[in-house]
Amino acid sequence: MEKKILLGMSGGIDSTYAVIELRRRGFFVEGAVLRMSGSTDVAGAERAAEALSVPLHIVDCTERFRQIVIADFISEYTKARTPNPCVICNRYVKIAALCEAAQTLRIPAVATGHYAGVEKDVRTGRFYIRRAADPRKDQSYVLWRLSQEQLSMLHFPLDGLMKGDIRLRAREMGLSAADAPESQEICFVPDGDYAAYIEAAAGKFPKGSFVDPNGRVLGEHQGILRYTIGQRKGLGISLGHPVFVSKIDARANTVTLSEEDAVFSDRFVCRSLNFMRLAPGNREKLRAEVKIRYSARPEMATVRISGDLAEVCLEHPVRAVTPGQSAVFYQDDGILFGGIIDTPHDTNFVD
Repeated sequence: MEKKILLGMSGGIDSTYAVIELRRRGFFVEGAVLRMSGSTDVAGAERAAEALSVPLHIVDCTERFRQIVIADFISEYTKARTPNPCVICNRYVKIAALCEAAQTLRIPAVATGHYAGVEKDVRTGRFYIRRAADPRKDQSYVLWRLSQEQLSMLHFPLDGLMKGDIRLRAREMGLSAADAPESQEICFVPDGDYAAYIEAAAGKFPKGSFVDPNGRVLGEHQGILRYTIGQRKGLGISLGHPVFVSKIDARANTVTLSEEDAVFSDRFVCRSLNFMRLAPGNREKLRAEVKIRYSARPEMATVRISGDLAEVCLEHPVRAVTPGQSAVFYQDDGILFGGIIDTPHDTNFVD
């Protein structure tokens, strides 16, 4: 008897080809398209499902998405923090809604077209996310907040495949999704102008002062949401030498500009921890690789965990440790835990 599985479908090549892989593994596939916003390509998902004879369910997540993902996105920027909306969406909307729909339909497992793996540690019984075989497409970083219950239901059929091979096979099979464009970074801001999107929802951000590290006013900025840590270009100020954003203070409405060395840090604190392969609990001098943003190279670090706080000391300084971004900790390609970067520098941890 075939095992049933509910696959999140978007109409893109990854979730479409996931149908092929799941069937090859003996699953009977039903699809679910999660309507998140007006930008969700429901018609594309319907075309892909029809082409492969997959029963498709439409799940309306628009209000949930608005209250959780969009509200957090706007709130974080007003606090001069740079969030990753995919991280919160995967835990609290996308995978959550997929699991809930599966339970309602009495389907025991769910799947998505993410490039990542899910494993169970036989010693501890804990589930965890593992890096994908294709390093250029690996999406493990944005999945670190998933719960143990969600992971226990989850399958990633593209785990061991390379994106180029998938596109080639999809073309050979005549799948219309084979040449579909890659999804944009922020799905609910199709034009990429996140500053205009936030100001349309929250109102115009006031201008304020550019300052140097000693607080001396250097000029006027155009609103704190238009800047990010490490930024050099597009500042709208000329000081005769290169300067970089090293700090953004929402309360004072200031943006600090510094020499480039000031945007490098070898330590930071993160909170809102979620544990995967590593069980919750305090740790002293844990060694792990850490990624501080999606596209960042992993760096070795020593970590001290106390409750919901992790103090991180890096082997080598890294550029632009940014509050609001995720720090994801790995050992042997598996995620130990992750957290939200709270602040650089403010830790007395000695490695």
